[in-house]
Formats: sequence, C-alpha cells, structure tokens
Amino acid sequence: MTERKVLIHTDQVTRHYRLGDETVKALDGITADIYEGEFLSIMGPSGSGKSTFFNMIGGLDRPTGGKIYMNGEDISKLSERQQAFLRCHNIGYIFQTFNLIPVMSACQNVSLPLIFSGVPIDEAEARAAETLAIVGLGERVHHHPFELSGGQQQRVAVARALANRPKLILADEPTGNLDLKTGQEIISLLNQLKEEQGVTIISATHDMKMLSNSDRVLWILDGKVDKIMHREELQIQVGTMDGHELA
Repeated sequence: MTERKVLIHTDQVTRHYRLGDETVKALDGITADIYEGEFLSIMGPSGSGKSTFFNMIGGLDRPTGGKIYMNGEDISKLSERQQAFLRCHNIGYIFQTFNLIPVMSACQNVSLPLIFSGVPIDEAEARAAETLAIVGLGERVHHHPFELSGGQQQRVAVARALANRPKLILADEPTGNLDLKTGQEIISLLNQLKEEQGVTIISATHDMKMLSNSDRVLWILDGKVDKIMHREELQIQVGTMDGHELA
C-alpha cells in the first residue's frame, strides 16, 4: 500500500482568549494529520472549537501555542504578507453565505481573486470561464448572482475557490443554505474535484450528507480532538452521529 502524504500537520495547537478575568481555551492542544487528496469533515457542537481550528488551518488566525505545518512548513510562523500569499495561491475558500459580489458577473467574481494574485486580466477571465465550465456553469459566465439559483451561486463560489488551482479547499458549511437535492449536488461536485484534480477538501459541517461522503470525520469537543473515524466506521442515525448529538 502506498503511504499517504501528509499535507497538514498540527502539533499541540492551542488558541486562548481573554474574556474579562477568564481565559477561554478555544483550542487545547490539537494534534492531527490531514492527508493529500482526502475529504475530511470537522464536526463538533457550537463552541467546541471546530471553527477556530478551521481558521487556523487556513491561515486566518494564529495559534497561541503549537505549530501548524503545510507541506512541512510551519505556516503559523509566517509574516502577514507571507500568509496572505499562501492563502492566495494555495488555499481556496467556500463559505456558507456564498460571499459573491452582486454587481459582478459569475466570471468577474471568479476572476477577481486571480487578478489580485497577479494574473493578467485576460488570462484570469479565461481561467474563470474554464473553471465555471468545470462546475457546470459554462453558459452562465455573464450572469449576475441575482440571476442564479442558490445552488448555482454556490457553484460559482466553488469555481472561485478552485480557480487559483489550490492544493487545499476549505469549505465552511458549504451546504448550509441549500435544499436537500442542491446540497447533494454540491457534495458530489466536491467529491468529483477531489477525485479528478487531487485537491484536499476540509469541511466544517453538520450536514449528514457531507459526513457520509467524507473519507474521515474529525470530532472536536471542548477544544480537543475527541475522535477521528473513517467513513466505513461511521454509524449514522437521524439526529445523532455515532452517539454524538448534532448541533
């Protein structure tokens, strides 16, 4: 069996906040490996620390202690400029609320981050159109968000995340605002991208459909890793996941 390559390694990561005289331990020593080309879902009740951990991996926040490695480099020690470069060139983000610019077309929404990263406008627009075709919106490149359904808007968001050809896609509740059928379509699309392009996908989610399509699920509870399970080990029931109530 070929040994899997670790893309992200976290080593005893902590994140503490001061709330008056109290210290809140949002993360309390998380050590985990995330592999290249896998679909990992992060689960946990509200206040468990999963969103904080998610932001740490994406370079959106810095740990109080511990280290976060991407391809062997400690990204928590990078300067603000270096972290911005990392986010721009190596990580794609998908948000629950789509975060599209209403006055821009689908193509412009997808090409804008590329232009910010230094890609010439013509090349950025061509790559945006190509990526929109990959997600099934090849005939909607000039449509504005208000002309698209919720599922189509999320596909634009997926294309935007994919356009910079990242190694890692971070999806924060990507099906949270979608109906059952559309949510399943987005999950299938993410799986397709994983299989065809080899990107690593990390999702913070409560969606049972997302969990059943993940390679592994990581539970965070009280700022610590509670357990990590492979898909075939999961016991999915309505309202619970392997004994854990869903928030």
